[in-house]
Amino acid sequence: MYRYDTFDQQLVNERVAAFRDQTRRYLAGRITDDEFRALRLRNGLYLQRFAPMLRISIPYGLLSSRQMRCLAHIARRYDKDYGHFTTRQNIQFNWPKLEETPDILAELAEVEMHAIQTSGNAVRNITTDPLAGVAKDEWVDPRPYCEITRQWASFHPEFNFLPRKFKIAFSASTTDRAATMVHDIGVHIVRNARGEIGYTVYVGGGLGRTPMIGHKIREFLPEADLLSYCEAILRVYNRLGRRDNIHKARIKILVKALGPAQFAEQVEAEWKQIKDTPLKLERKDLDYFRAFFQPHPYEAKADDDATFTPALESDASFATWIRHNTREHRVPGYRIVFISLKARGVAPGDCTSAQMDALAGLADLYSFGEIRTTHDQNLVLADVKQADLYALWQALTPLHLATPNIGTLTDLICCPGLDFCSLANAGSIGIAQELSERFDKLDYLYDLGELQIKMSGCMNGCGHHSVGHIGVLGVDKEGEEWYQLTLGGSASNDAALGDRLGPAIARDRVVEAITRLVETYLAQRQEDERFLDTYRRVGLEPFKQNVYDTNH
Repeated sequence: MYRYDTFDQQLVNERVAAFRDQTRRYLAGRITDDEFRALRLRNGLYLQRFAPMLRISIPYGLLSSRQMRCLAHIARRYDKDYGHFTTRQNIQFNWPKLEETPDILAELAEVEMHAIQTSGNAVRNITTDPLAGVAKDEWVDPRPYCEITRQWASFHPEFNFLPRKFKIAFSASTTDRAATMVHDIGVHIVRNARGEIGYTVYVGGGLGRTPMIGHKIREFLPEADLLSYCEAILRVYNRLGRRDNIHKARIKILVKALGPAQFAEQVEAEWKQIKDTPLKLERKDLDYFRAFFQPHPYEAKADDDATFTPALESDASFATWIRHNTREHRVPGYRIVFISLKARGVAPGDCTSAQMDALAGLADLYSFGEIRTTHDQNLVLADVKQADLYALWQALTPLHLATPNIGTLTDLICCPGLDFCSLANAGSIGIAQELSERFDKLDYLYDLGELQIKMSGCMNGCGHHSVGHIGVLGVDKEGEEWYQLTLGGSASNDAALGDRLGPAIARDRVVEAITRLVETYLAQRQEDERFLDTYRRVGLEPFKQNVYDTNH
């Protein structure tokens, strides 16, 4: 993984010192609320319903065990003993004290972490496939390109006050596991017919109150031109994006207003003026960043062991976990392990300090000291030897981190909702917990197959409800919590926005409504058909009738 050099460390240390002084002056009454708002947002600090919330950056979702231990310490020392992993692969702490925030940032700086540009109208955390570097269907490891882009975007003087926040995601596999099509810029790293690395570029995707799927504006961009082309896109957006209405300020609104073809023409014209500047990547630049992401020293014949097969045959629970929570690794004898943060009774994405500490130790023992975060609010140990899987599972189980539900209905994602967020219209954590209780029988879950429920407490869409197979959006009706359901969304290769089911549903009926959707799927599906495939085949009407049938 990338390691700070002296310049990086100095930059982050200076930012901590500056924010410490700004916070001191604010608490002394020498900076107004409005003045401090811009400063705190630049450092990932929000004011929520009950306490400040601090969002910490995890670039492209990669953590060292040392960093995870620091997060565990922060949860114990400054919060209520837990952190919340988000759909942007970051972590949030929901209960820090404002006056202690600079101390948190200082401790983060000691382990090469920060909260810079996790908020504000700038380029946010760069994200990618949580299986980067280990996936069998990967063209190339996308993480060096993410790091190059992160360094270019951090403190960029031209793009620190954009019309609105800006998000970039990379994918380099045949399967898009990074939701690139719902990002401001989605970059697919590809190879052309001559075997040359380049990029297919999508622009104008996004969620929130006006969800849109991104548009392809470049079929193949040469590898050296990544930064100059991103710069051209941001220049056009910065120049033409709306600043008069926060709800119409995202780049997706500009792309729609101009039309994708006209927007692409503007980008190409801007790019021609800057593509041969120092922004052009040289071979030495690419080699420098690739050197940080070299393959680990994998063992040959790691699958030759005397424990895995007997355990698989004798322990049904272990076999179930292997089937649902692990994936094939590109190196024979290794597996990719998903750590479920969706145990029954736990808010999706929440992780205690004890769990973080334990995971850091397990990463050191079994996965080269690295942990990854996912936009589905789970964690990953990406490089586990087959011989170590049984011991790892035995260690995860008492920690409540081995729930075998990855990809199932109870592996749902949701934002903090009304429990924490000052923008929310309705709760989401409570609904998530009720769904986990309703569908707690694993055999039933597995019979349902892949079914993604995504839930947001407001139109900002932090829970990605617009692209859920079943999307759940909290809305306010005269001070009461109601929920709007959508069906048929996807954030993968077949990216699509969900269709609105019908009128909003009252809080006390929403879990029953989702149950009826599941029943409709079971009645309508053909053999081995996923929920999404069934919905796309039969359409909205059978689901709608079953949910709104008053005689049911």
